[in-house]
Amino acid sequence: MKIDIIGDIHGCFNEFESLTEKLGYDWSSGIPVHPENRKLSFVGDLTDRGPSSLKVIEVVFHLVKEGKAFYSPGNHCNKLYRYFLGNNVQISHGLETTVAEYETLSRPKQEEVKKQFIWLYESSPLYQVLDKGNLIVAHAGIREEYIGKTSNAVKTFVLYGDITGKKNPDGTPERRDWAQHYHGNALIVYGHTPVKEPRRTKRTINIDTGAVFGNKLTAFRYPEDQLISVDSSLPYDESRFR
Repeated sequence: MKIDIIGDIHGCFNEFESLTEKLGYDWSSGIPVHPENRKLSFVGDLTDRGPSSLKVIEVVFHLVKEGKAFYSPGNHCNKLYRYFLGNNVQISHGLETTVAEYETLSRPKQEEVKKQFIWLYESSPLYQVLDKGNLIVAHAGIREEYIGKTSNAVKTFVLYGDITGKKNPDGTPERRDWAQHYHGNALIVYGHTPVKEPRRTKRTINIDTGAVFGNKLTAFRYPEDQLISVDSSLPYDESRFR
């Protein structure tokens, strides 16, 4: 099984297109398809903050529907899902950009996008267990003892990371570095916390290189253990990287 795992896209459609082309995918059918049947995998947070969230949803929906990609949600995906269900969510922290895009659409197109995303969210696993359990793709990571489980504690961890309950000065949740304490054999590929360069810790790698904050969008090629990136076209925001 050969897989190209892509970090948090956050509506950066142009970077997504450029990165997949660099990885050898062909877009002539309207979605990225690899001539050697490699599959894409997404670590979640397809939307919010970036300029083209709805285009990303549409492409990933078709890829997953046609069995050409794997996807599991991030915290931003979870919030958008709840928004589409009509739940009372705060339209902030990036969701406002996706909602603004959504509100420019005609009513039939809104219904189509909403249906696509709800299907994508509901038909996808909380985290991906691939290559007979040798590879795990989880949005914010996962503890070794949580693999194979889907309790509320596991869901919170996978979507938000190892949160302490406290807040950072910028209002984001304070998170422990769970990867330092991981001792499993499966390789865990994750995102969620923006890093300037992909960060390897034991058998884990964080590939969220902050495309939406002006750094780059990164893919991890499995099993080759290669990292491929493209530069972001958006303004660089140093404050987003810890």
